[in-house]
Amino acid sequence: MPVKPIIVGVIPSRYASQRLPAKPLVDLCGKSLVQRVYEQAKKSRMLDRVVIATDDVRIEEAVCRFGGDVMLTSQEIESGSDRVAAVALHMEGDIFVNIQGDEPFIAPEIIDQGVQLLLDNTSAPVGTLIKQISSQEELLNPNVVKVILNTNGYAMYFSRATVPYVRGEADKGRWLERHTFYKHIGLYVFQRSFLMQYARMPVSQLEKAEKLEQLRILEAGYKIITGITTYDSMSIDTPEDAARAVKILRQTSSGSQTK
Repeated sequence: MPVKPIIVGVIPSRYASQRLPAKPLVDLCGKSLVQRVYEQAKKSRMLDRVVIATDDVRIEEAVCRFGGDVMLTSQEIESGSDRVAAVALHMEGDIFVNIQGDEPFIAPEIIDQGVQLLLDNTSAPVGTLIKQISSQEELLNPNVVKVILNTNGYAMYFSRATVPYVRGEADKGRWLERHTFYKHIGLYVFQRSFLMQYARMPVSQLEKAEKLEQLRILEAGYKIITGITTYDSMSIDTPEDAARAVKILRQTSSGSQTK
């Protein structure tokens, strides 16, 4: 009987943020952002353990206060996946999931789907999820990362630009009628052995240009398997995002109280 792999979810949580200072500790209706992400991740059926990886003792102390699992990592680490690798160096596990630390409403089903993708494609070193783009706003937004696939479902490239370019159609509002575009859902599922390799790879030129850590993998010649999901999520990057999250939480709370 095959041995079940040990699957660890890691939430990178960096204190510094240009647009929203101390972002992980922002209060969202009585709970910090990092606590809400942690509680959502704990609902996953596939994860054996969930750990918050932080670079700051203030976040470490906050996580300890709500009873979460936390590990203090170097402030010199730049990317989330490098921080996940730092955790994996000191922790048993076969598969490690990089869970974005700024998505308080992340569906546990997204995590489970990402893990299952890698379990079903054991030859792939890393997996991630994508979702079809349905609005022009998302299509043209550089903060929405687009992905191009090959016929086998592997990622060929990720970009903040709108790719591919639909030649012969000057009206970008009609590009969605001419081609199926996908956006990247920022969840990475790593085989442990590859994660250790990833952490030793130098930051690539494409990664520097687009500020997308997954491009280091493609530029080094490795493959990323993708799975299409119907789930979406909302990231907190600005004070306006935080205010919108609070509004959603209040509406959700009010709705549950009236039932």
